[in-house]
Amino acid sequence: MGLPTLEFSDAFLDSPDFRDRLKCHEIELERTNKFIKELIKDGNSLIGALKNLSVAVQKFSQSLQEFQFECIGDAETDDEVNIAQSFKELSQLLNSVEEERRRLIQNADDVLITPLEKFRKEQIGAAKEGKKKFDKETEKYYSTLEKHLNLSSKKKESLLQEADTQIDKERQLFYDASLEYVFKIQEVQEKKKFEFVEPLLAFLQGLFNFYHEGYELAHEFEPYKQQLQFNLQNARNNFLSTKQEVEKLMKRVRSADQDQKPPGQWTMEGYLYVQEKRPLGCTWTRHYCTYEKGSKTFVMTNTEAKATAKQMFKLKSCIRRKTDSIDKRFCFDIEVVERHGIVTLQALSESNRRLWLEAMDGKEPVSEPVALSLREFSKFSLQCEGCLNPSTAQKAEVLPTTLYQHICLYDCRLTFICLCCVTESDDQNYRVCAVHALVHKLPDRNKEMLEILIKHLLIVSTHSKSNMMTVANLGVVFGPTLMRSQEETVAAMMNIKFQNVVVEIMIENFEKHNSAYLIRFSVVCLHLHLQHFADALIQSDLQFEHFTQVGQGGVRSLAQGLLLV
Repeated sequence: MGLPTLEFSDAFLDSPDFRDRLKCHEIELERTNKFIKELIKDGNSLIGALKNLSVAVQKFSQSLQEFQFECIGDAETDDEVNIAQSFKELSQLLNSVEEERRRLIQNADDVLITPLEKFRKEQIGAAKEGKKKFDKETEKYYSTLEKHLNLSSKKKESLLQEADTQIDKERQLFYDASLEYVFKIQEVQEKKKFEFVEPLLAFLQGLFNFYHEGYELAHEFEPYKQQLQFNLQNARNNFLSTKQEVEKLMKRVRSADQDQKPPGQWTMEGYLYVQEKRPLGCTWTRHYCTYEKGSKTFVMTNTEAKATAKQMFKLKSCIRRKTDSIDKRFCFDIEVVERHGIVTLQALSESNRRLWLEAMDGKEPVSEPVALSLREFSKFSLQCEGCLNPSTAQKAEVLPTTLYQHICLYDCRLTFICLCCVTESDDQNYRVCAVHALVHKLPDRNKEMLEILIKHLLIVSTHSKSNMMTVANLGVVFGPTLMRSQEETVAAMMNIKFQNVVVEIMIENFEKHNSAYLIRFSVVCLHLHLQHFADALIQSDLQFEHFTQVGQGGVRSLAQGLLLV
């Protein structure tokens, strides 16, 4: 039910029905006035919340911008570089969104709050002023009319005419106030249709512009997001692969002898207790010691002193201390150039003392590994040639452990050189050429075996839609197998991600020029744990029926041949 119509003619009659209809309009104006007040209050709260949100997002964006990823190792893969850079990219995206939000907040007061407040004060306020004037003239008119009607007819004619003139004037003022009030009420009721709604529409249009800008930014961000998701998936795959290797290493270290020499840059290192002579006896102080055999440099660091100080000496001799000559166990004496007399040290156990004596050329000699002669390797290469033929694969003999452990002909530094050439440059062509140059030094037998393997992996990758073995996944599987480090340490495990990249480069560029281009690749020579790889091939559940050039029998022969390489 809408508001009743107010006719100007009814203002002259001033009937009770007119007053009731006028009252309905007054109630509606008061309700509108209260609603606008609440709306302005809620609008200010909304703008304040938007400002607080903008400040919080900017602070969040600044935190992303300032954070710097630190990855394990001296070099990073492309995936790690992109992931580390992602925080800055996300920060820039948030800043772009906040620029549009700041424009929305700056315009919100002019677009929404000010027009609503102006409509409430100027239009509804003017109607209220008209009501006050109407009520005043009404009271004055009816008061004057009552006095006029109470005049006696016996009054002089001049007084009666003057009274008639006065009542006519008051009546005209009442009619004018009534007409103006009716006109103003109708004007406000009509104006609120657009002057009340237009600010709301303008504010919503600002919101739509903000959301549209966000949509456009999201559309522009989509390619980077997809690339980042690919990098994250590769990082996850590398993590799962590395985690398994690290867990195996942890179990081996846990089950191994705790007194064995740990891998590191020093010939020997660890804690020793050093005897220090005092006027009233002697004390034993714990030091962390390192020894480098090449330069005979022995360094002691006192870990119990407040200010850590290193003492560096050059070793002259090392002698095991007899048990009956001292009341301490596991002791040995050393002589250094910088001090007169001997320095007595105490190891943590008998086996630990033996390791220190071996490192320092004490009484217990160093056991040297058996070297592989060129004649033995030549004989072994001829055996490998026979194993490549499936008809003679069953005749292959397992090599002795000594031959297996010393099959690598090249220094292990080639591994790190190869990894550096993969990670230090952003130019993909440079990476491939660098790997090509290194692999060119491989023996022919290794090249032939490598060509068979990579050709097979290339065929596997062409069926990635059915077997899920993409080039990246093949890198995750075969990188750790083919390029296992000489020393099994956590740092070596962290380099698995670079090994994966090297295998990816090999597979992706197999047919770039010719087969000889990628045969020159230094994988087989990098201290291969071929037994693990051969087992993986034999037990692999790859779908060999998809491949026309390599059959399952050929892969088994390849696995048996790998046992001899």
